[in-house]
Amino acid sequence: MSHDIQGAADRLLEAYRTGQPIDPLTPEFADAPLEAAYRIQQAQVDAWVAGGDVVRGHKVGLSSKAMQRMAGVNQPDFGHLTQSMFHLEHAPIPHGTYIQPRVEPEIAFVLGKPLEGPGVTVADAVRAVDFVLPALEIIDSRVKDWKIGIFDTISDNASSGGVVLGSHPVGVTDVDLRMFGCNLHINGELVATGAGGAVLGSPINSLVWLANTIGPLGVRLEAGHVVLPGSFTKAFPLAPGDSVASTLGGLGSVTAVMGAAEPESDAAEEGTP
Repeated sequence: MSHDIQGAADRLLEAYRTGQPIDPLTPEFADAPLEAAYRIQQAQVDAWVAGGDVVRGHKVGLSSKAMQRMAGVNQPDFGHLTQSMFHLEHAPIPHGTYIQPRVEPEIAFVLGKPLEGPGVTVADAVRAVDFVLPALEIIDSRVKDWKIGIFDTISDNASSGGVVLGSHPVGVTDVDLRMFGCNLHINGELVATGAGGAVLGSPINSLVWLANTIGPLGVRLEAGHVVLPGSFTKAFPLAPGDSVASTLGGLGSVTAVMGAAEPESDAAEEGTP
C-alpha cells in the first residue's frame, strides 16, 4: 500500500503532544480500506506501550444511532483504552488534557474471564463479565473541528480520550441491560436521557461485536479489562470547570469534573512579550 501509515500515525501522535489538531486524513486516504485506519491506530498504541503505557481495555464507538448520525456512518468502530486514560471520579481532570472534549454516558463491562472471537455468543459474553460499572467517556478528536469521517475516527483511536468509572459494581445479571434509563446532567442541568437499548439493542451485543471483530485480528479481551460498549445519548461538548453526572437506573451514578482554565499570567494580560 502506497499510503504513509506511519506518517499519519506520527501526525496524530504530534497532535497529542502539542494540543494542535491536524487536518482530516480522509482526503489523503480516500481509496484506502478501513484496515489501513486500524493500522494507523495500532501504530499509535504501539508507541504508547513502548513509552510505558499499558492497554487496559477497549471501547466501541458509534454503536448508537445518535452517534452514527453525528458522524455520518452506519457501523460501529473500536479503539483502545490505556492506563493513562483513566481518571478518578470527582478528581478534577487537568485543564489542557484534551483538545476539544465531549462527554458520553455509558456503562463499563469489567471482564472476569478472557473473551476471544470469532464465534462469541451473548451467553459467552455474559459469562465473561465480572461486573458492570456506571461510566463517563470523554471523547476527543485530534482532527480539526471534529470534521471526521469513519476513516478519521478509526485512525484517531475511535476518538478516545478519557474514562471515569463509578464505584458501585453491579452483577451483569442483576440489571436489565436493555431497559435501564440514563439521565445526564451538566452543571446541574438535565441535558439528555437515554436507555441501554440505544446501544445496538443492548450493550451486551456491543461486547459480542467487539470480541468477534478483534478476534480475527489476533486480539483477545483479557480478564480485568474494561470495555465501554457505547453511548446512550449524543455527545456533549465540555468546557473548563464543567461538572458532569450520569445516573443509571439500577447502576447508581458517576461524576466527572473538568479542571478550571489556567489564569493568564500578568505578563500576558499586560501584553508583555
